[in-house]
Amino acid sequence: MSAPVLRVKNLSVQFGDDPEVVRRVSFEVQKGETVALVGESGSGKSVTALSTVSLLPDNAKITGSVEFHSEELLGAEQKLLQQVRGNRISFIFQEPMTSLNPLHTIEKQIAESLSLHQGLTGSKARARIIELLDKVGIDDPQMRLAAYPHQLSGGQRQRIMIAMALANRPDLLIADEPTTSLDVTIQAQILDLLADLQRAEGMGMVFITHDLNIVKRISDRVCVMQNGEMVESGATTEVFDNPQHGYTQKLLAAGATGAPEPIPVDACTILETKNLRVWFPVKQGLLRRTVGHVKAVNDTSFIIREGESLGIVGESGSGKTSVALAVLRLISSTGKIDFMGTDIASLKNAEMRPLRREIQIVFQDPFGSLSPRMTVEQIVAEGLGVHDVGSEEEQRQQVSDILREVGLDPEMLERYPHEFSGGQRQRIAIARAMILRPRLLILDEPTSALDMTVQAQIVDLLRALQKKYRLAYLFISHDLKIIRALSHRVLVMKQGDIVEAGDVDQIFDNPQQAYTRELLSAAFQD
Repeated sequence: MSAPVLRVKNLSVQFGDDPEVVRRVSFEVQKGETVALVGESGSGKSVTALSTVSLLPDNAKITGSVEFHSEELLGAEQKLLQQVRGNRISFIFQEPMTSLNPLHTIEKQIAESLSLHQGLTGSKARARIIELLDKVGIDDPQMRLAAYPHQLSGGQRQRIMIAMALANRPDLLIADEPTTSLDVTIQAQILDLLADLQRAEGMGMVFITHDLNIVKRISDRVCVMQNGEMVESGATTEVFDNPQHGYTQKLLAAGATGAPEPIPVDACTILETKNLRVWFPVKQGLLRRTVGHVKAVNDTSFIIREGESLGIVGESGSGKTSVALAVLRLISSTGKIDFMGTDIASLKNAEMRPLRREIQIVFQDPFGSLSPRMTVEQIVAEGLGVHDVGSEEEQRQQVSDILREVGLDPEMLERYPHEFSGGQRQRIAIARAMILRPRLLILDEPTSALDMTVQAQIVDLLRALQKKYRLAYLFISHDLKIIRALSHRVLVMKQGDIVEAGDVDQIFDNPQQAYTRELLSAAFQD
């Protein structure tokens, strides 16, 4: 066998005087091979990858060896590292919206790399950019050159990131959770695209993920990391078929299972929508006349009862979140929104305010939805203050009680969001919503950014809270396994329309529509 593209030997990383976060990690990547680094948040996966080209902060102490084509990179001069980074070794990160510059066009961002590493400018650079966009599956690439990141969908932005990573024909591609926030069908497309490009270009690839289904699908070999150490490695099929380490066995067994409690027999209707429509006007000209509409949601009707979970699934742009925002009265809509016997669609803001404590929401990214300048106590108690519930002492007691209920230690009251793990932050977000004792809780992708083991814990928590308080859930997700574990009924949406609706078992076991079958195939394929 020829020399590996990348050889990492006894790599250790320490920040300042803190304990080592990576300890004596070793692995190799051959040409054309995909090696997956898998483990929960905090296991050291991303730190290991960033160490290979010295992209860690200045206080990081890195020891061991990192050889790229037999050339040592640890301790190498900046000139060599600059030649390697983004050129011979490229990165794709988890969230393309934060990786792409919102002020620059797609053409300008890809052209920057071509100019820096290959000296391509002008018409030659543009021709190469169009070639790259076509290769990664961007429709009508010439028309996309002047687009900005916010004008593209999540899947399109990730394809742009892949185009940028491949611009200089790298020998090694490091993909750090590149599909976590994508819908199942888009995720499948991106994985197929990466595999095709890898075969065509002969690249080695390090694929970082917490999703073992992706590992099984895309990798040749897998390295399992826990608490900074590599606890198991080997051919992917061997590790999956015969895991040796207890932690690997735990990861393979992880995932949301089971089903919610049956809907109470005497359940009343909490929410009913009839002919709900969300159309955004397109205005042009000096007088800003409406010349058309972006049709986000068309004629949507559904009922949610006390103690019931209604799951909504569909690709990006299908209208899932627009439905939720309309129910919350955060965007304009037409049609009927009946909440506990009151049509709230026509209520003014002042009339709506008392009802807002009865309808709460938990967002996808707990770190982005929690203020970094507020303590846990301030975050969770904020709603109590807004609605003038209890004295200061009573509020503090309520915060302690709800933290305990969602599985957090009340001693953490004075801490800030950055001091918690992703799963703990999502528990804080749930506590903030639950402290007002709502009747309806909207959950917008609450588990997509979490590890499989943590996802299962959050689903168990939500089911327990629903059983105790007879909560109604409007649950939005692209993860159909989570939908099945938490939902009683499911709506399948596509381009603003409900294409299929029914009980969860009916939708999963006997889907009637081709689009539903496509979603299920993408979610459950081996």
